[in-house]
Amino acid sequence: MKSPIGALRAIAIAAAIAATGTLAPPAAHAAQPAKISKAELSDTALVKSLPGFSNGYAEVNGTRLHYVEGGKGETLVLLPGWPQTWWAFHKIMPELSKHYRVIALDLRGMGGSAKPEGGYDKKNMAKDVLELLKQKGIEKAHIAGHDIGAQVAWSYAANFPQATGKLVMMDVPHPDQGLYSWPILPGVGTFNEKIDERAPFAWWFAFHQVKGLPEKLLAGRVHLEQEWFFTYLLKDEAALSPKDRAIYASAYNSADAIRAGNAWYQAFPQDIVDEKEYKKLEMPVLGIAGPGYGWLSSTLAAKASNARTIRLENSGHFVQEEAPADTTRHMIEFLK
Repeated sequence: MKSPIGALRAIAIAAAIAATGTLAPPAAHAAQPAKISKAELSDTALVKSLPGFSNGYAEVNGTRLHYVEGGKGETLVLLPGWPQTWWAFHKIMPELSKHYRVIALDLRGMGGSAKPEGGYDKKNMAKDVLELLKQKGIEKAHIAGHDIGAQVAWSYAANFPQATGKLVMMDVPHPDQGLYSWPILPGVGTFNEKIDERAPFAWWFAFHQVKGLPEKLLAGRVHLEQEWFFTYLLKDEAALSPKDRAIYASAYNSADAIRAGNAWYQAFPQDIVDEKEYKKLEMPVLGIAGPGYGWLSSTLAAKASNARTIRLENSGHFVQEEAPADTTRHMIEFLK
């Protein structure tokens, strides 16, 4: 956040990166991404691996969004999070498209979408989604999001309930006042290579508040931060293939992409202000969680009238990639 303590924590982390070239002890993964050509990593190439899907672009709310669409039926919008792109849903999109018209977006600042200087508060990003759907003649849709995408999904449902069918939240809720109480130091013995679900330490929330410095440190080698993050939050590290990792590294490797992704976190203080005005959600809400179960389930119970949260014991943070069959099954059962 913008507190002096948060800034000090970010400076300390930045200094560690500068000194060692990594975000963790030498045991952490820091290998170069797989050698895959840019053409193979392009959205054009990736969408060819998903029969029935196609790329699309739309000028909405003062920015340009990239999306991938396929299937028929009621509309289901998929919103990914950091540090990923629409590709985060590629394992579940084919099955979902048998039942729904699936639209997987790159959020403002992500992947094939534009990276404007501002507009990264979740309320405005929800407006991006609304305008895209209106442009396509869709008055109402189911909304599902993971990580930052879940925060945008919640904001969409809170601000546009008339345009929301059902809501699916994956492992992360919307920012609220509680974030200001998160610790700036980990408890003794709680911060290791893998997340301690009883005492998670989300240091990157503070690091991403710093403007300008992360781009200088990480541009051209963003895989260092991503590999640390994947190691920390994945239960099954094989769930993200070398190609998946190369896709995400390529998407965030420029200074502009790092700036835009960090802007989602820099908007948290405004998101918290906006959240205070939101009414309790009345539409059906499903939470699907790995290590974020406690945080997500308690938030949904307090802020949604008709919500339940499922814990996937076999999954880390990336539920749609670590447990795609279970995630898909729970989503379809819920949306029906």
